[in-house]
Amino acid sequence: MKNIFLAAALSLALMGCTDKQESPAAAAKQAAGDVGAGKVIAEKSCKACHGLDGRGVAPAIPHLAAQRERYLIASLVEYKNGQRMHAALRDLAQGMSEADMRNIAAYYARQPPVSNAAASDVKHSSPYEQGKKLAAACAGCHGEDGNSTQPGTPSLAGQQPHYLVAAIQEYHQGERATPAMKGMLPNASRLELESLALYFAAQTPKKRADQAHGGDPVAGEPLTAMCGGCHGARGVSVDAATPSLAGQDAQYLVRSTQSYRTTRKNWGMQRYVAGLGDKDIENIAAYYAAQQPRAADKVPSSTQDLAAKCNRCHDQENPGMAAPKMRGQDKDYLVMALRAYRDDKRESSTMHRMSFPYSNAIIESLATWYASQPAN
Repeated sequence: MKNIFLAAALSLALMGCTDKQESPAAAAKQAAGDVGAGKVIAEKSCKACHGLDGRGVAPAIPHLAAQRERYLIASLVEYKNGQRMHAALRDLAQGMSEADMRNIAAYYARQPPVSNAAASDVKHSSPYEQGKKLAAACAGCHGEDGNSTQPGTPSLAGQQPHYLVAAIQEYHQGERATPAMKGMLPNASRLELESLALYFAAQTPKKRADQAHGGDPVAGEPLTAMCGGCHGARGVSVDAATPSLAGQDAQYLVRSTQSYRTTRKNWGMQRYVAGLGDKDIENIAAYYAAQQPRAADKVPSSTQDLAAKCNRCHDQENPGMAAPKMRGQDKDYLVMALRAYRDDKRESSTMHRMSFPYSNAIIESLATWYASQPAN
């Protein structure tokens, strides 16, 4: 089974690997905090949100109990320096001395882990598994594994996942004039569509048998110079939102390209297609149809497989980074934090690069898995 997005450390909100390693390293050299003094600060400033026992009092508020001490200190330093955006926490941290930070971290780090009555090490379905169930509705036209054999029908195997989600929504919204597609999975949620896209993206694309078309691949190759900037060399895209064209059905490519003259909206495509004749489009389609397709990326066979890679940093103390514990953490908080890293709304270039490929379906699945595990 393939692995779709390289999963690395899932660092989150008051949970995240910091790029500024000087602060955690410096904090580790400081004297141990005073638990009693930390309790006084918690009583005064922290318990309204995090509880005196370190349990978040509402969804999306993280649990601090039994969290790594050096991580808590590093987090407070980042709030104080403006690396994390939370108005109340920034004001609070700016009023703290280094000793205050050590004390409050020592207090919460020594509280018992939050007990989650619902936590159990159970098997969770992954977005891939959920998408496979939904894919049954598509098999009649696109093939069980996404490799269609019907002329004029595109193959979905190995296709870029973000593009597939956007394409399905365009059909639903009537931006693509295919009535049969508009009626497919009309009530599916965004998360379900992402899961479906992940399933098809994970399948191995197969080159179609020789196709009957009127285009000339040799004549089409020089016309693809502009196309390669977005769709990749020989039509293999490296962007999750841009479709791969290599090995695709020629009839579908012709019809799809011509639609930019009429119904489909994309400023770049509309301008380029406006300068092409019908024969040019046929030749371009013939060139791409003749290329060898390749899968978009690799997809996890289960959420546990994805989490296992995150655990390399988060399941044990790592002297090279201030990585938090995540098992038993609040699910809503984990979702919110990882989305913030992905969308570059939380300062951490490392976490942004790691989480950028994650769809909401993957984030939801990971957060659910970690929240269901017993805290340690």
